[in-house]
Amino acid sequence: MGESNFITGEMRRAVDNRFRVTLPTEFAEAISDSDDHCVVAKERFGCLSLWRPTDWKQHIDNGVSLLRQKMESGRLQQRLDEVQRLGRLLSTRHQDVQLGNRSRLLVPETFREFLGVAAGDDVVIVGAVICVEIWNPDAWLSVLKDEMPDFGSLFKTLAD
Repeated sequence: MGESNFITGEMRRAVDNRFRVTLPTEFAEAISDSDDHCVVAKERFGCLSLWRPTDWKQHIDNGVSLLRQKMESGRLQQRLDEVQRLGRLLSTRHQDVQLGNRSRLLVPETFREFLGVAAGDDVVIVGAVICVEIWNPDAWLSVLKDEMPDFGSLFKTLAD
């Protein structure tokens, strides 16, 4: 990915009545290009991720290229329903956005229900090393509860 700096940290922010969330400056700089553009993507219900456009393009292009090769060679002929399903998800998964003044993200309308928070609610903003995530607080607590016990072994596995 483009930047070698790890994006880490966790903080709460309020969603304003226009569905804007102010990102910490260092997070906004890590995921936006020189024109303040970034990509917002649906991850799992209750979570959106924010990516630097070049990193997102690389992330998606690698998978799409492999998929295209398999289709052209006929290896996916018997799995066209799965290819269609993937296409639907890919079509609705991400959107290019531009951050506003003071590193504000306007959560796109089609992403609000997926995030599962109302105007005026809090979200949790988390640095996920290669991207920034915006979490519904209940979904975030559930993930922490399930995944934190595995932190030590996951860190050891990835660091070895």
